[in-house]
Amino acid sequence: MIAFLTLELRIEHAQSLKDKRQVVRSLKDRLRVQFNVAVAELDSNGLWNRATLGVVSVSDSRDYLDGLMKNVERQALRIANNRGADVADSSVEFL
Repeated sequence: MIAFLTLELRIEHAQSLKDKRQVVRSLKDRLRVQFNVAVAELDSNGLWNRATLGVVSVSDSRDYLDGLMKNVERQALRIANNRGADVADSSVEFL
């Protein structure tokens, strides 16, 4: 099984691409270290106050992946809020 979590971020305080990158990089790095998942920015549009992240993990247990993605989403909300951003939308897909 493969679990794919999509996170849509709003970064209201970002005034430049540098501000956006600081939030996105921090979130990606912390999720990778804490949960051992693959994280990538999916939408590299020129908007400074929006970002889309994809989080992926592989396991033979759907229950494990479901719990993992819920924990990743919960932690992403905390990290984003601490960085002045918020998660506008999220979705999980299993393949």
